[in-house]
Amino acid sequence: MADARPLRAPQSEGATGVVVFADGRVVWGQGFGAEGEAVGELCFNTAMTGYQEVMTDPSYAKQVIAFTFPHIGNVGANDEDVEAGEAHALGCLVREVVTEPSNYRANQGFAEWMRKWGRIGIAGVDTRALTRLVRNEGPPNIAVAHRADGQFDLDKLQRMAAEWPGLEGMDLAKEVSRLQVEHWTGGKWAWGQGYELGPEDEGRPHVVAVDYGNKRNIFRLLVEAGARVTVVPAQASFDEIMAHEPDGFFLSNGPGDPAATGGYAVPVIQAMLETKKPLFGICLGHQMLALAVGGKTSKMFQGHRGANHPVKRLADGRVEITSMNHGFAVEREGMPDHVRETHVSLFDGSNCGIELTDRPAFSVQYHPEASPGPQDSFYLFEKFVGAMR
Repeated sequence: MADARPLRAPQSEGATGVVVFADGRVVWGQGFGAEGEAVGELCFNTAMTGYQEVMTDPSYAKQVIAFTFPHIGNVGANDEDVEAGEAHALGCLVREVVTEPSNYRANQGFAEWMRKWGRIGIAGVDTRALTRLVRNEGPPNIAVAHRADGQFDLDKLQRMAAEWPGLEGMDLAKEVSRLQVEHWTGGKWAWGQGYELGPEDEGRPHVVAVDYGNKRNIFRLLVEAGARVTVVPAQASFDEIMAHEPDGFFLSNGPGDPAATGGYAVPVIQAMLETKKPLFGICLGHQMLALAVGGKTSKMFQGHRGANHPVKRLADGRVEITSMNHGFAVEREGMPDHVRETHVSLFDGSNCGIELTDRPAFSVQYHPEASPGPQDSFYLFEKFVGAMR
């Protein structure tokens, strides 16, 4: 961002929400959800559906989401369309004022749901302009605030944004990870029935999944693909993981700087690889695998976040439309000889998948479990579970 400059843009009449940038720019709007203030990184998401899934994705910790689709909140909120037990994004910015819900599955309005989880929303914002800003300047640090009386300390909010250190160097996985071991039982969602219970079949291959900030639908699809799943905390040791007698390992998505999380995760993953049991990683888990084999990661200029990202599978040229949410990427330069690139983004050519040639380990940068998003990539779960059989 540019050097700090005086605050401008006088307050709009009746404004109850505000976005203040580290450089002093101000955007006014109508607050909804929880009152208060928060500071983090601004990013944008292009998905047309699934705002509850997006807001509850732990990978959005310390971020405020500008939704490019204008009608956010119109179908309300329910207790099923969530990817974690709480909202993890700090808040959201939307174009249209959130209306009363119009969907038979809703049991509350989106504004009420945001208030319940202590998350700040600001409506009436030009989200297209914010999207262009992020595309041109990279993701800025911002402070967001909502007060019903419209009284804001703009100087304080600017200081909050200017002093926030940013995501580089932050290990957020241990902050959002579960603290206890969980034996996962949830299956896929069925119309009119909700989420099914997975079968109690000890004969299924056993996956031990490391929770760096997982999305629940990953585990549901592992169950659908034929596995049984035990989930362990991000900082679980190799011995603790092996005590569960896994047939394979899964590395989950999660927030923050992968290099920071790698301080404790990489040695554990390297020990996993030595067992030569199948290993599968998604998003942060993809980055963790790359770091474990000697690769590097770096902060992206704007990141990839949405449900319509085309990815090319290099083995056969097939294009998958994928869901993505990441602000760091694996660098292809410097990868060791036993690592093969498998997928690339057709938006910017960045790496989206790797596999090892000397053992059954692979990972992808995108989210094959979607939620929200397309279902082009379920075959990856079948590939992983098949390798364990």
